[in-house]
Amino acid sequence: MEGKNALRGLPVYQPGKSLEEVKQEFGLSEVVKLASNENPFGCSPRVWEALREEQSHTPLYPEAEAPQLRGELARSLGVDPERLVFGNGSDEIVQMIARAYLDQGDEAVMAEVTFPRYKTQTVIEGGVPVEVPLKDGVHDLEAMAAAVTERTRLIWVCNPNNPTGTIVSGKELEAFLERLPEHVLVVVDEAYFEYVEDPSYPDSLALLKKDPRLLVLRTFSKIYGLAAFRIGYGVTSEAIVGELNKVREPFNTNRIAQRAARAALTDQEFVQRCQKANREGIEQIQRQLVEWGLSAFPTQGNFLLIDTGRPADEVYQSLLKQGIIIRSGAALGYPTHIRVTIGNEEQNRLFLQGLAACLEKPFTERG
Repeated sequence: MEGKNALRGLPVYQPGKSLEEVKQEFGLSEVVKLASNENPFGCSPRVWEALREEQSHTPLYPEAEAPQLRGELARSLGVDPERLVFGNGSDEIVQMIARAYLDQGDEAVMAEVTFPRYKTQTVIEGGVPVEVPLKDGVHDLEAMAAAVTERTRLIWVCNPNNPTGTIVSGKELEAFLERLPEHVLVVVDEAYFEYVEDPSYPDSLALLKKDPRLLVLRTFSKIYGLAAFRIGYGVTSEAIVGELNKVREPFNTNRIAQRAARAALTDQEFVQRCQKANREGIEQIQRQLVEWGLSAFPTQGNFLLIDTGRPADEVYQSLLKQGIIIRSGAALGYPTHIRVTIGNEEQNRLFLQGLAACLEKPFTERG
C-alpha cells in the first residue's frame, strides 16, 4: 500500500555505514568511522557519573518540558527559559518546524547543497522546496533573498553548512534578515556552532533578541558527543515556541538524554579540548592535502569536503575496503569530492594512509 502523494519518489535518508556492517561485509577486525561528523573523543566522563543517578527512574516518564535542563541551558546561554524548545535531536525540531509552518504549496527556501532533512520535511508537509545554488560552497544569501515570494514561509540556513563546512558572517546574516518580509521564518541551524573559530561568525542569539522571525538550532550530538542520546534544542521567540509545542510529541526527549545533556553542559573544559583537537586534526589533514596538490573547502565544522580529482564513489569504495568509512559527494553534486569527519590523530593518519593508497600518492607516516 502506497503512502500519501508527497512521499512518492522521496528518498529514504541513508546514514553512514555502521562499524559492524563494514566489519561483517569486508571481514575486517578494525574499522574507522569518519562518516557522520561524530566526536571521536566521545563525551565528558561527567555524563556517565550523572547517569548512575537515573537508574531508579527508568520506569517513569520523562518531564515533558525538560525543566531542569531548560533552566540550566538558559543560564548557560543567557536567554529566557521560555525561548527554548527541545527535540529528539535537532532533526526532530526540523520536522516540528515544517509541520507547524508549512501548508500545501507553501515555499521553503534553502541551499541546493545542504543538510537534506530541510528538503525532505518540506516535501512531506506538501511544501515546495526552493533550492538556491551555493556560491563557492557558501550560502548565496543575496540569491536566497531574491527567491522569496509571497508563498515563502521558511528559509533554512545551515551555518556552518553541511557538507561544505563554510559559514556566512554576522554582517551578511544581519543584512539578509533586514531584506526579508515579516511573514518569513528564518531557521539558522548551528549544529557545529561550538567548533567555529572564525571571529566573523554571527552572534545569532543577540540577533534573535531583536528579530522575532529567527529560530536558532543547536545540538548535543556533535561536540558534546551525545549523538546516541538524541537531544537537540532551538532558541527562538516565545510565540514560535508555542507554535512548535502544538506539534511536539509528548515526552519527545527522554529522561536519560536530558540528564546526559545537563552533565555535558557542566564540562566546558572537555568542549574546549575537543575544539582544539579538531583544529589540529584539520591542520593535520590539510597539510597532507597541500603536499598532494588537493583542495578542500575552508571548514569551520568537524569535517572536510575534499576534492580528490577522482570519481567520489570509487574513492569511497576503496576506502571502505580498507576499513575507513567516509561519505561520497557524488549524490550532493560534488562528483569528485568526499566528506570526511575529523578524527583523532591516529584515525586521521589511517584515513590519509588509505587515501594515499587509493590515489597512488606518496605518504610518510607521522607520529
